[in-house]
Amino acid sequence: MKKSEKNIINHIPDFLDYCEVEKGLSNKTQENYQRYLQKFVLWLKKAKKEALLPHQLTADDIWDYRLYLSRFSSANGQPLQKNTQSYYLIALRALLGYFTAKDIESLPADKIQLQKAAEAEKTLKFLSLEQIEKLLSAADQNNPEGIRDRAILEALFSTGLRIAELVALNREQFANTKDKKDLELGIIGKGKHPRTVYFSERALGWIKKYLATRSDKDKALFIHYRSRTGADARLSARSIERIVKKYALLSGVPFFTTPHTLRHSMATDLLNQGVDLRTIQEFLGHRNIVTTQIYTHVTNKRLRDIHRQFHSLGKDKK
Repeated sequence: MKKSEKNIINHIPDFLDYCEVEKGLSNKTQENYQRYLQKFVLWLKKAKKEALLPHQLTADDIWDYRLYLSRFSSANGQPLQKNTQSYYLIALRALLGYFTAKDIESLPADKIQLQKAAEAEKTLKFLSLEQIEKLLSAADQNNPEGIRDRAILEALFSTGLRIAELVALNREQFANTKDKKDLELGIIGKGKHPRTVYFSERALGWIKKYLATRSDKDKALFIHYRSRTGADARLSARSIERIVKKYALLSGVPFFTTPHTLRHSMATDLLNQGVDLRTIQEFLGHRNIVTTQIYTHVTNKRLRDIHRQFHSLGKDKK
């Protein structure tokens, strides 16, 4: 291991280049890392440690930074949520992992402990099948925009696509589906990793209905209907989020519902139906099975509740 003469702050641009070139991470992930590491830079400056070299970072520094995150308040006095604190720590772990990959002496990444899986369970939000049906049925089927929105909702739940993956879909990928009931589609997912996603018969049916309403030449699968002057009409991730939130409010399902909630709901439903974790990992495009294991905490709780309710000798009959 070599000792770096550059301070930690000056290593951050090199780390971001590493994320792009060697790790193949998306632009969005790089932006997130840069944003989250700015909090660490701010702490270094407040602690008067801007000149800290990688090998000089200690476990005590990590502890002080965690305290800083825990006690941080925004301009309106709101503290950082636990899962948000974890994002800042994940970014710092990634930076330490970069130092290891480049043989730069520093603390190992595993010196930064993240919240336990039991705590992570609290942040996993999903809908029941009954709630999913309410959400899907809330779109107005009597106009092109409503049909488009129904196709978006059906696609999200059927495939478990991430929002960026859904936004990137093009209509040519559905050009030869006239005689197909369902569809297997190869996509390039997060981190530029290829995987196959599956559109159910119902989801593909709604996409066909939606495409039948289109007379434009835009290549994007999902477009907006605002007036435009030749520009790409592809819906943005923010627009998809607004669409899902709109129908969550209309249908009366929980307010926390987002596109990612439908991804969680799809995975949880598969697990409840007995699909093994490795298969769900492939459906979701997780590179590490540990990421997928968060869903087992949900189903384990469901099984525990069933056991308590129905097990014949489970209750004390004093």
